[in-house]
Amino acid sequence: MADNVASLFRGTAAHSPSMAALARESDGVGPIDFCIPCNPYFPTPGMFDELAGRLREIITYYPSSADTITAELCALLQLPPSCVAMGNGSTELITWIDHLLVRESLAIPVPTFGRWTDQPMETGKRVDMFPLMESNGFALDPAQYIEFIRARGTRVAVICNPNNPDGGFLSRRAVVNFMDQLQDLDLIVIDESFLEFADAESDPSVVEEAVLRPNVIVLRSLGKNFGLHGIRFGYLVANPALAGKIRSMLPKWNLNSFAETVVFMLKEHGAEYMESLHLVRRDRLDMARQLSALPGLTVYPSQGNFLFVRLPVGAEGTVVRDRLLSEHRILVRECGNKIGSSSRFLRLVVRPETDVRRLVSGMEQVLYGSRRGAAVPELGTGTSYSSGTAAVDRLISETNGVGMPLAAQAAAMPSLPPAQTWPGPAPAQAPTGMPGLVPAPAPAAAMMPQQQPAARMPAPAPPQQQPMPAVAQMPGVAQMPGVAQMQPAAQMQPAAQMMPAQMMPQAPPMSAVAQMAQMAQTAQAQAQRQQAPIPAVAQAPSPAAQAQARSMQPPPQAPAMPAMAPAPAAGLGQTGMPGLRNRGLTAAQVRGRTEPEPAPQPTGWPAAGAMYNQVG
Repeated sequence: MADNVASLFRGTAAHSPSMAALARESDGVGPIDFCIPCNPYFPTPGMFDELAGRLREIITYYPSSADTITAELCALLQLPPSCVAMGNGSTELITWIDHLLVRESLAIPVPTFGRWTDQPMETGKRVDMFPLMESNGFALDPAQYIEFIRARGTRVAVICNPNNPDGGFLSRRAVVNFMDQLQDLDLIVIDESFLEFADAESDPSVVEEAVLRPNVIVLRSLGKNFGLHGIRFGYLVANPALAGKIRSMLPKWNLNSFAETVVFMLKEHGAEYMESLHLVRRDRLDMARQLSALPGLTVYPSQGNFLFVRLPVGAEGTVVRDRLLSEHRILVRECGNKIGSSSRFLRLVVRPETDVRRLVSGMEQVLYGSRRGAAVPELGTGTSYSSGTAAVDRLISETNGVGMPLAAQAAAMPSLPPAQTWPGPAPAQAPTGMPGLVPAPAPAAAMMPQQQPAARMPAPAPPQQQPMPAVAQMPGVAQMPGVAQMQPAAQMQPAAQMMPAQMMPQAPPMSAVAQMAQMAQTAQAQAQRQQAPIPAVAQAPSPAAQAQARSMQPPPQAPAMPAMAPAPAAGLGQTGMPGLRNRGLTAAQVRGRTEPEPAPQPTGWPAAGAMYNQVG
């Protein structure tokens, strides 16, 4: 497998090669899968035995109609069938939502599930991407997201809760308030594909709200919950008019016989399913603790059945991924081709303790070798392959993120200044010039430039305050906050002033020690400038005028970037630097819990919206 690792990833249109392709390259036995987010405890071995015993019948005959299978699922979840549409995986439902209900524009926080950005772009829609800040642990601020939607004039808004790949979670109250604030939009989609694995609240779902509201759809994925991605079945919940519009476009036999068999088996296995969720939540906590003990590795709090981790400084995700696969037969999800992410991030699926020990051992050898604290080198200058920029390269070559080819955009924007046309893919380094450092959290005004008074925006914000360099550097990105406030061509600043620091001619790469020294000198100089007294004018003012001037001066500010390691994201307890041992995550930090854990209750199959009350 070692000789074919790069070609396997390079030769697939998906983010990773399929397990079948990997098995064919390794004598029929696939690797340990930390890539595909599924439930390792469900279906039970007994359920798999039953499916195997009925295999001939399942693959020989047509399934029942989708209406029959949907009615059975609704009986289990206590939902009205008129409010539910089942699809051949959530991707089929996303496709029809885009075709039927998205007219011109869609907003989505990034990074996120790729179909929410790719699907509307493929059909010519404008995708307004709201960047989740690494400095804030990729947490979504609903108020700022609403401001972004209003500023862009977006007509459809999407929230993934929990979000993929970081596992970020919003409380039910926050989601309901979000829907209340945007009642005038054409559509709001709440993607709850991973919500069954959350334990931060006892009742986080908004399916009951979706049934009553005219513009809300809640999306679910049975494949992710049950660990059966190959079956391809998911469903949405909405008011009868919206659900019926989607359902009327679906083929009569869009659900296969495996999906039907599993749905009709579920009523006998509700208790086992709830126990599987409990085990995944337990394993998530233990896995986060073990990974957070690796030097320089940052683990972000998650409510999904996966963990989002940032590799130590100097480690490149594609190298780590390929070595884990070829040397340790472990498959991980490198997130360089997710918009808003980079190759320094991995998404690791929660698995049982035995598999986690093997993952941690493999990562220790790949990241540190014989010296714990050393990291694998980044790809050399002459390396021809890295999936870390695959998605950005594709967007640059095909579209500006607004659903039209570059040629069409050039015709529509004749006044675009030369300073805004980019010669190639966005540079991989962070805007601070020191790879991997998390910038200090920017104030709300800096994160949402469109809210600032015009008099305070003569030039772009400093590089460390830009929310997402990897996307902001793409040509003509109208979706990023603050782009809409650019001055007309006649009032543009000179190119040297308007061009972000990342796109200025780059000096040869510096060593990490030299970079740290340069950052320390810059921070010290900035602190001295900020604390220096105001020079005296030629004519000394009166004492009263001096007192008034002193009262109006703002207090001195701390340097924007500290000389050493950046402050960790709130609540993470991580150092983020190689060679420094992390303190690990507490249970509350991993879970982001807002309520006490509910006590387990014996139950049958849970109803939708109440299934989270059963097992904490």
